[in-house]
Amino acid sequence: MSSLPSSLPPSLSLPHIVHRLRAAGCVFAEDEARLLVGAARTAAELAAMVDRRVAGQPLEHLLGWVEFCGLRIAVEAGVFVPRRRTEFLVRQALGQAVGRPGEVVVDLCCGSGAVAAALLAALPAAEVHAADIEPAAVRCARRNVAGGGLVHEGDLFAALPRTLRGRVDLLVVNAPYVPTDAIGLMPPEAREHEPRLALDGGTDGLDVLRRVVVDAPSWLAPGGSLLFETSAQQSPALADAVTQTGLIVRIVQSEESAATVVVAVSRAADAATSDRR
Repeated sequence: MSSLPSSLPPSLSLPHIVHRLRAAGCVFAEDEARLLVGAARTAAELAAMVDRRVAGQPLEHLLGWVEFCGLRIAVEAGVFVPRRRTEFLVRQALGQAVGRPGEVVVDLCCGSGAVAAALLAALPAAEVHAADIEPAAVRCARRNVAGGGLVHEGDLFAALPRTLRGRVDLLVVNAPYVPTDAIGLMPPEAREHEPRLALDGGTDGLDVLRRVVVDAPSWLAPGGSLLFETSAQQSPALADAVTQTGLIVRIVQSEESAATVVVAVSRAADAATSDRR
């Protein structure tokens, strides 16, 4: 709760903060201003937070959290901020989940661990693992899944315990998929304040995803599911790559969320599992 004094200088009044944020291009200036006022403990801290937001620092980094799937997910400077569209990936993953005790769930390229935390909240009996190569992201993820999941630091599958090979029922991947040349077109708050490693997917945006595709089948349990977030433009090429591994693939999209997910299921799945929607 904010401990700001009841009387603030005009430069820190809510209307003035809204005006500054709107002039800086913040679409939801009123909401952001209220959040900043609510988060600040002193007038000096509020002034600094507003200045940093106007300069382009992500609101979520200033607040220290972001709302995702109804949860408050901790984020810190230098960590990729979970996007609202990724909630569609979570919903698709839950549609593939069996929900049995001990179901093994992996959130690969987990960032803050938002996807793992959301899946853990919905599947409390699951064995949840998350992994990322960025130490700052791993720190955040460990806070967000504390007491319910394990977070591993390392490069893709090399981060995971060998004992999970062939046992993963649900493998969810939100790897970087922005083409290198497109990073310069992203909003400044993303390209200047989020780690490039969490954004850059190579020339066509699929470099990291292809690496996952190659190894994923050997980590899946019989009937296991593999889900990728990607873009609508990239999804056909990614789906083709996954199909070549022998998995059954489909592409699902949400116009409302502007989200695209490639879903793949092991051919060892029974008809009921492979036909899940």
